Amino acid sequence: MKLYDLIQQNKKLRFVDPDTGNSSNVKDFHKSITIEDFHGLAFVYSNNKINSIEVFLNFLQSHFTISLLSNQLHIQFKQNLEEIYQPYYIYDPSRTEIEGYERYLASSSIGLFKRRNKPTYTIHKDIKLLLSTSGTTGTPKFVKLSDENLVKNAMSILEYMPIKDEDIVPLNVPIIFVYGLSIFTTNCMKGKTIICTDKDILQKGFWEDFKSYKFSTISGVPYVYEMLHRIGFFKKEHKSLRYMTQTGGILNEALIQVIDAYSKKYNIPFYAQYGQTEAAGRMAFLHPDNLLKKGSSIGMPIKGGHFEIEKETNELIYYGENVFGGYARESEDLNAYKKTNKLYTGDIAKKDASGYYYIIGRIKRIMKLFGTRINLDEVELILKNNLGGETFICTGMDDKYLSVIHLNKNLTNDSINKVLRDTLNLHASSLKIKCIENVPLTPNGKINYQQIKELSDLSELKV
Repeated sequence: MKLYDLIQQNKKLRFVDPDTGNSSNVKDFHKSITIEDFHGLAFVYSNNKINSIEVFLNFLQSHFTISLLSNQLHIQFKQNLEEIYQPYYIYDPSRTEIEGYERYLASSSIGLFKRRNKPTYTIHKDIKLLLSTSGTTGTPKFVKLSDENLVKNAMSILEYMPIKDEDIVPLNVPIIFVYGLSIFTTNCMKGKTIICTDKDILQKGFWEDFKSYKFSTISGVPYVYEMLHRIGFFKKEHKSLRYMTQTGGILNEALIQVIDAYSKKYNIPFYAQYGQTEAAGRMAFLHPDNLLKKGSSIGMPIKGGHFEIEKETNELIYYGENVFGGYARESEDLNAYKKTNKLYTGDIAKKDASGYYYIIGRIKRIMKLFGTRINLDEVELILKNNLGGETFICTGMDDKYLSVIHLNKNLTNDSINKVLRDTLNLHASSLKIKCIENVPLTPNGKINYQQIKELSDLSELKV
């Protein structure tokens, strides 16, 4: 059965706009916008608000392949992606015109852009969704996911996640990220009310909505829970809250103890999870009962999946029906979908005597900053392109900071901050910048990233 069919079966399901109080049931969004229905490509620049959700569900029920993208993506990145992939439809409420497209009212409240000429390339019938591997850098590299991938992963999550048909769930994690998407799909299938919001968990407006609508759950990456601890969230009872979920990294030991104590005191289970876009969401979870004694573990595989650790590299390999069908870097790559059940995660792992898995490093130059995957090589290229071809070396620091090393004494931190703020929406507080005289190299002449990390001592870095 298709994902949309499973969502439509949930007759209780409704979507709420917390800013207006308006709500719509799942029936209201069935073929509610005017689109041609053929196997083309649609770009949906989502802000998680109710119109974005309505557009997404309409394309989900159609024959279209959908690319979910951030509405905050820099305009140059948007134009570059649109030039490469030539989507037939674009939903982007931030723009009034797009070259080569005509805008029309697809409903009384939703405008779409339609391409004047249909693209000539074909799309494989199994590709239902394209998700970016890096979220905000505008890379043309997409993960190709099938409807089956999405359904299999959602069904596996529902095996362990305690979702009830009375739950009220906020979309505080953007659906353009696979974590947010899995929250959306699973709760659409089994929950009751989806609060369509662009407010994140650290905004005052979110907590006003929390009280008004009595949220059943909250979700976030480790940094979010660190901030909740700082503001005293775990010092009082939140009566509507039934469970919490987390992914995007490992919690620190002190926070694990705080969350575990809170969970036991108020009987609110905490689900730590591990996943990747290439697996359509989750690959493993840690049962709440094991949080205190196994808190640094990713737990065990979801139902239908299993892990292996490659002997030579210690890379974690995942097997499951939720594994993607390859990457797309240009429109021609949409012609094929390579079905497989094997995923090389790029993470270095170990397994303990009890069968629990632990991530101890990464093979690829990818970091997670506040839960968002960032390709460090792409960040270097962005800085180089925007600041006169200077040399930049970027590394991740404990998945909390992006370290930027450069050689130009005349280059100000403000100029680097501005580029990364304007292009990637990164705040200066997440950046650590340092100027050095010489770049350490390996014997074969490549940048020695290990030594660079040693140079990136927080006490020496200028912000």
